[in-house]
Amino acid sequence: MQRRGLLIILSSPSGAGKSTLARRLMAWDDGIRFSVSATTRPPRAGEEDGREYHFRSRAMFEAMVTDGDMLEHAEVFGNYYGTPRAPVEAALAEGRDTLFDIDWQGGQQIRNSTLGKDAVSIFVLPPSIAELEARLQGRAQDSAEVIAGRMARSRDEISHWAEYDYVLVNDDLDATEAALRTIITAERLRRDRQPGLNDFVRGLNAEFAARA
Repeated sequence: MQRRGLLIILSSPSGAGKSTLARRLMAWDDGIRFSVSATTRPPRAGEEDGREYHFRSRAMFEAMVTDGDMLEHAEVFGNYYGTPRAPVEAALAEGRDTLFDIDWQGGQQIRNSTLGKDAVSIFVLPPSIAELEARLQGRAQDSAEVIAGRMARSRDEISHWAEYDYVLVNDDLDATEAALRTIITAERLRRDRQPGLNDFVRGLNAEFAARA
């Protein structure tokens, strides 16, 4: 039976592990496709347009928002980030799952959109604030100033945990991944995500009638 696709919203403060978990989920099930966001920030070394992000000018991005072509968007550290609507709608109709690695603002916009009924939202918490800071420092990718900014932002991010369908504490990466798999498997099996069930049950009833 063909099912409708699922929008998997994965959010957390920076450093809590959502990007690693997102990669693991896609390795577990190649039917889960990562949503490629649009952004106004310039490409980093090795990044390609359409692979990591759709790189757009500020004017182009704002035009997409005005025209209703963005499912969600937000301004983060001076740059816009957002999700183009068309590829997400196409994936849903084809029964493909789309994974979003986005912040609470983006998650809220998707849940409040016309596609909100197709979404399952999951928030990932760090085991402690000290561990969160240690993970950010351990990346060795950002300056002390950037890390301080991310830590300040994390408090606001965490304050939105109760808006999500599921909340996981990532104190063990393998256990958290296993919990995510369980959530997604169960959500795929929800009755309202399987439009073919009506016809299937009608077929069963027809068999009963034929035996009468």
